[in-house]
Amino acid sequence: MHFKIHFNDKPLYLTDTIDSEIEPYIHHDDAVFMDELSAPGVNSMIHEMKLQKVHAGVYFHEDVKKLQKAFWKKFIVVPAAGGLVCNEKNQLLIMKRRGRWDLPKGKVDPGETLESCAVREVQEETGLKNVSLKGFLITTYHTYDESGKHLLKESHWYKMYAPGDQLLKPQTDEQITEVKWIEPAAIPPLLKESFSSIADVFRAAGY
Repeated sequence: MHFKIHFNDKPLYLTDTIDSEIEPYIHHDDAVFMDELSAPGVNSMIHEMKLQKVHAGVYFHEDVKKLQKAFWKKFIVVPAAGGLVCNEKNQLLIMKRRGRWDLPKGKVDPGETLESCAVREVQEETGLKNVSLKGFLITTYHTYDESGKHLLKESHWYKMYAPGDQLLKPQTDEQITEVKWIEPAAIPPLLKESFSSIADVFRAAGY
C-alpha cells in the first residue's frame, strides 16, 4: 500500500511495499530514499522534496498508516472533491485553469459530503446543470504553501455523467478560461500541459 503525494509535479511515495510503480525510483540519482520514521526524518524528506535537484522521493516504513499520520501532522489537510465527466459520446470534459489543463474540483464546505461537493464544483466551474455520479475513482494528494502555511490538499475524485448538449461556461473568477469536451485520444498530448495528479485521475479511470 502507498500514498502518492505530489510536490508540484514531483511524486513522493509513502509506502510499505516497493512495487513495480515505485521500484524504478529507487535507482534514480535524483530521487531520495528514506526508511527511518522520525520527526527529523519527515522534516528532512519534506525539505529534500522542495529542492530543485530532487525529482522524486520514496519513504518506506512497514506501518504506512503510522508514516502517513506522522507526515500529515506537518500540514494543514484541505479536503476537496471533483469529477471526471463523460458524456453519451464517451467524450471527456476538461478545462484550462491558470494556463494548464485541469479537471473541476474544489474545497469541501462545512457540513458538505464529498459527493455533494464534487457535483457542486463540477456545476460551478463548468456551467453544467445536469450531472450524475457514477462512482469513486481515486484520491490524490498535493502540497502547496499559502500565507506562510504548508497545506496538503486531499482531493477525492468521482466518475460522472452529463449529457453533452448543455451550455459550457467557465467560472472566470476561479481563473478558468476554457471548458470543452475532448475525445479520449486527445488526452495524452493535453496531459503534457497539465498536472501530474490529473494524469493519475485519468489513469484510474482507464485512460
